[in-house]
This record gives sequence, structure tokens and C-alpha cells, in this order.
Amino acid sequence: MAGPLIQALLLIVNSVVGFFSIILLARFFMQMRRVPFNTPAASFVLKLTNWLVLPLRKAIPAVFGLDSASLVGAYLLQILALSVLLLLQSRLIPPNPAEIAIFILFQGMLSVLRLCVYLFIGLLIAQAILSWVNPYSPLSRPIGAMTDPLLRPLRRIIPPIANVDLTPLIAILAAQVVLLFL
Repeated sequence: MAGPLIQALLLIVNSVVGFFSIILLARFFMQMRRVPFNTPAASFVLKLTNWLVLPLRKAIPAVFGLDSASLVGAYLLQILALSVLLLLQSRLIPPNPAEIAIFILFQGMLSVLRLCVYLFIGLLIAQAILSWVNPYSPLSRPIGAMTDPLLRPLRRIIPPIANVDLTPLIAILAAQVVLLFL
């Protein structure tokens, strides 16, 4: 009986932590790309993450004009999720506490990198769908601002074919290759 209960708890922790981590990373990239926060989606991201970002900003300054608190918040949430995972599945814990700490810190960093890649894949898919359905949607500008640094170099190499831009497809393929190594 404890097995399904632990699995359900892990599912809830991973889902909640993953959701908030993605939103924190979206906030980081939105601020990095100077996306205006006066849209409903951007306002949603701000209001959903202020509870963690604003207190962290008191201790963690911006680095090179980047919102370090959002990035550190996502990292801390990933460390929390990994710690809960190890506590609930105690058979995976190595006997040395230093090994545990190093493992959690390293895996937390890899988790954040993976989530960044997943975020960009999601943004690229959303951008492609919006370009077909409603290219003038209020979401098109912020999504385009965040994906443009990835697509611009590809667009220089791969021109549109019959007015169809294949660069998002190639960027998604490249992102999936990156995920294989993470």
C-alpha cells in the first residue's frame, strides 16, 4: 500500500515543482529578452512567481542585468524535488552525506537545463501553431522574442521553402538531441 502512496506523492511533487520551475524559467527568459510584462500571459507569470522571486531578490542580486532570483528559484525547487525523491526512496541514498549533497546539486543543475530545453521546445511549438492559427495573437510577440535568438542563426542558413519556415522544426530536433545528452 505504501508503494502507490509514495508514487502518488512523487507525482504531485514532481508536477508542482516542474510547473513552478518552468514558470520561473519563463520569467527569467522573458526578462532576459526584455519581453514586456503588460500582457495577460506575462502578468500571469509575474503573479505566479512573485511569492518566491521577490524574497530571493533580497539575498540574490541580479548578475549582468539578468534576474538571478528566478533562475536560482527554479534551481532550488529542483533541489527540493530531488531531496524529496531521495527521502521517499531511501534505498537510493548513498551512505556518504557528501555524496548525497553533490548528487543533488549536480542533478538539480541538470534538471534546470532539461527544463530550459523543454521550455524552448514548448515555445517553438506554440509559435508554430500561432503562426498557422493566429499570427497576430497577443502571445506571438513575447514567444517570438524568446525564440528569435535560437531561430535567427538557423534562418540565415535555411531559407523558407514556399513561404514555410522550417527553422522551428530544425530547432526542436536540435533541442531533442541536446536532451539526449542531458
